[in-house]
Amino acid sequence: MDTPLSTIAVVGLGTMGTGIAEVLARAGREVIGIDVSEAAALQAVVSLEASTARAVNRERITEQERRDILARFRTFTDLQAAADAELVIEVVPETYEIKQQVFRDLDAVVSPTAILATGTNALSVTRLAAESQHPERVLGMHFFNPAPAMKLVEVVSSVLTAPPAVESVTRLARELGKEPVAVGDRPGFVADGLLFGYLNQAAAMYEANYASREDIDAAMKLGCGLPMGPLALLDLIGIDTARTVLEAMYAASHDRLHAPAPVLGQLSEAGLTGRKAGRGFYTYDTPGGQSTVPDARTPSAGAGEVAGREVSAVGVAGSGTMASGIAEVFAKAGYAVVLAARSQEKADTAKARIAKSLERSVTKGRLTETARDEALARITAAGSLDALADVDLAVEAVAEDLEIKQQLFVTLDKVCKPGAVLATTTSSLPVVAVARVTSRPQDVVGMHFFNPAPAMKLVEVVRTVLTADDVHATVREVCLKVRKHPVDCGDRAGFIVNALLFPYLNNAIKMVEEHYATLDDIDAAMKLGGGYPMGPFELLDVVGLDVSLAIEKVLHSEFRDPGLAPAPLLEHLVAAGCLGRKTGRGFREYARR
Repeated sequence: MDTPLSTIAVVGLGTMGTGIAEVLARAGREVIGIDVSEAAALQAVVSLEASTARAVNRERITEQERRDILARFRTFTDLQAAADAELVIEVVPETYEIKQQVFRDLDAVVSPTAILATGTNALSVTRLAAESQHPERVLGMHFFNPAPAMKLVEVVSSVLTAPPAVESVTRLARELGKEPVAVGDRPGFVADGLLFGYLNQAAAMYEANYASREDIDAAMKLGCGLPMGPLALLDLIGIDTARTVLEAMYAASHDRLHAPAPVLGQLSEAGLTGRKAGRGFYTYDTPGGQSTVPDARTPSAGAGEVAGREVSAVGVAGSGTMASGIAEVFAKAGYAVVLAARSQEKADTAKARIAKSLERSVTKGRLTETARDEALARITAAGSLDALADVDLAVEAVAEDLEIKQQLFVTLDKVCKPGAVLATTTSSLPVVAVARVTSRPQDVVGMHFFNPAPAMKLVEVVRTVLTADDVHATVREVCLKVRKHPVDCGDRAGFIVNALLFPYLNNAIKMVEEHYATLDDIDAAMKLGGGYPMGPFELLDVVGLDVSLAIEKVLHSEFRDPGLAPAPLLEHLVAAGCLGRKTGRGFREYARR
């Protein structure tokens, strides 16, 4: 099987098959495109003509190179055309019946030395290989959409696959300019195995009316730096496709996190499969369109809004990085800020930290010297919470410990004037448990900033069952004034971001525990295949493994789902004091500074 793979057949010329054919033709391979539909075959040629014309206009290729690419791509409607192919990549509809028939038919057509690759992202490669007369030559070659742009290719081996076949395909992927990741045969492989569980949880969150589709998507984009929100991504992938992948994953894992959310089945059965149908979680201008249009679920601007309370002075309780960042945000937005710590020394240190941050902004040209001086002058550093007596909004940013926060709110209740809004920045604790220790729980709300607060645009606004409407309105208005994007969510563990993020991180750890893939391969898969700014293990080490474990425990305790139980490997690392970058060792080792 150590062949050059110079002639390659692509069976199935839908969007993915056409994209793969383009990648191969651009890389100098002779490409045989096969589809039972003459219209699909013609459209594939038209698509390649259009994409290469754009490349010429952008001066990425010459006109001669374009002609050569088009000459290397021939289309047919009969599998017999694959007779001379050294590699066949099938990208037909995602069902065992269709794919198995293709493999049976190919056995009678291609050379015994030809490699057969399935493009499946959900079905068992082993089961497909078992239908072939030569199962040792069958493997998975999972490209990501759009194939010309996405760098990741998962090379999937079954227990039957011969190593030389894997080596040949891996070498080809590198020659195509892709990053191959070697994985074993299980539904979803690495990237989709992690991605679709996260998407499923987002669909379930929306179905439960916990948050709006717009807020769920904005939270994950702004809070995690993702290119798309999960519900918009489900519409792009195809809700029916996502349901198929999840069904396969659940059949293999029996993990409730993979059991398709009922809303996915309801939308699929109704034909509301996403962009391709013109409607899914969102409504689009046309079937296949990219632009959303308002529909019955689109929030009405100003509808039923309550006026918020007036806020001119803001108090921040705490002296750590988060407290300093929040104080900086409010000061730059023109608010008078009282930064109160347990001692004057701690308060002064926190203000000095803000001064350094503002100076960096000046150096980078993001802030003028005058604006720096004005912002710093608005901040009063105080060594006692008594200094918060006259603020209109008090924001706590102390340790993520319920008892500590409750003690603080007992003090704020006594110190702050009547009508002041009291906000907690907790990321995982119940806001109502903090509110109940005060005599005015209606004035208490969650205001979860993300770190670093000056840079991160998202604030999760968490109202309890006791929070007054005007308090909720006040916080939303303040967020907009400080140029943050507020998203509404109820008072339950993890809110939006952590409730979706940490099960995904936990599942990544389980993949390593099961020796399914390496840290490096998983990180690469999620960055290259999922568009994540950081791989899961990079992110865990940055967040801190102790912090991550605490959040996992809170989620597991609240939702009681076995799939949310913290991975033992995470618990072992924390017990060993390997907490991530801050200790120099977590999932990886880091140089001490």
